[in-house]
Amino acid sequence: MSDSRNLLRSAQFPAILLLAAAGLGLLLANTAAHDAIAGVLDVHLPVPGTSLDLSIEHWISDGLLAIFFFVVAMELQYELTGGELNSLRKALQPAIAAAGGVIVPIAIYLMIAGAPETASGWPIPTATDIAFALGVLAVFGRGLPSAVRVFLLALAILDDIIGIIFIAVLFAHDLNWLLLLLALVGVVVFGILSRQLGERNDVVVGVLMTVVGILVWGLVAASGVHATIAGVLLGLAVAQAPSMRIRYALETWVNGAILPIFAFTAAFVVIPAVSPSEFSPAFFGIALALPVGKVIGIGLFGWMAMRIGSRGRPPSLTIADLLAAGTLGGIGFTVSLLLANLAFANDAETRDQAILGVLVGSLIALVFSGVMVSLRAAWYRRQETR
Repeated sequence: MSDSRNLLRSAQFPAILLLAAAGLGLLLANTAAHDAIAGVLDVHLPVPGTSLDLSIEHWISDGLLAIFFFVVAMELQYELTGGELNSLRKALQPAIAAAGGVIVPIAIYLMIAGAPETASGWPIPTATDIAFALGVLAVFGRGLPSAVRVFLLALAILDDIIGIIFIAVLFAHDLNWLLLLLALVGVVVFGILSRQLGERNDVVVGVLMTVVGILVWGLVAASGVHATIAGVLLGLAVAQAPSMRIRYALETWVNGAILPIFAFTAAFVVIPAVSPSEFSPAFFGIALALPVGKVIGIGLFGWMAMRIGSRGRPPSLTIADLLAAGTLGGIGFTVSLLLANLAFANDAETRDQAILGVLVGSLIALVFSGVMVSLRAAWYRRQETR
């Protein structure tokens, strides 16, 4: 059991598991098993006495994925207060590179798919999947300097922040301000309770936090804000002392169950039986913007940031390092899949093609990042032997 838990805490295995789950979902969606699985995912499970009536598919994307965002938010809080982004000096360079990694993919997407029926998909190619990126770095990056990993980690975290803002701002609908206010009160209560945990595990406090967390999730879901934002708010509210223990306890569940289940359901799309020329512009916009837009945006803006921040000293990363980071940034996957579902929620055909675009673009970025990271790591290893 301990070996399997350690495996799920590693950088490599969760990324492999995520890719396998997505591949299985895509495969089964295009076999005779499609109708049976789709029927199960479409089963509705309402919450008695409330307005919540979600299908199993939405319980996964709105419910389980909120736990993933809860863990991500605790990591964000740590990095912003005591980690790689705890000062303007540390955050400035990766922030400029992250801005480029958002602006250029949006521009490429809109050039290809800027028509009114597909323009709403512009946020999709802006995300970076930190689990995949660090997984590739762990597998192929032996010998890379720590500066590359730190830069990539900061870049991916800032991308997560941008993705969270997009979800909260762009995909809110029919806001119920009273329910949202009650949810915020619940977040404050959750934060106060977390401070009672201190350095020990108090079962009663833990149960109360769980109950309050579920109530906050329900209030956010009913308020018109996407339910995953509840996980973000709760994660940011947790006290520093217990947050490390909570993240550690949830890590194996997130890596071993929640993300693979979401990847399976998100990738469960039918490949259209049409020629490539008949695919939606959204497919081509995403498939190109992820691997190409990220490399150009992160490489160019990152280079400018390094030149600005070095102040006469040699930049800490070369343009080759930045291009390798850019290829890693093109692996959108988890957050991009969620954004595809949200951006085209009312257009199933375009949504499915956008999801295919995420899978194809992320796979291209995955292959190129493996090559680029391997080449850079080999170069650094040769320098050490000279």
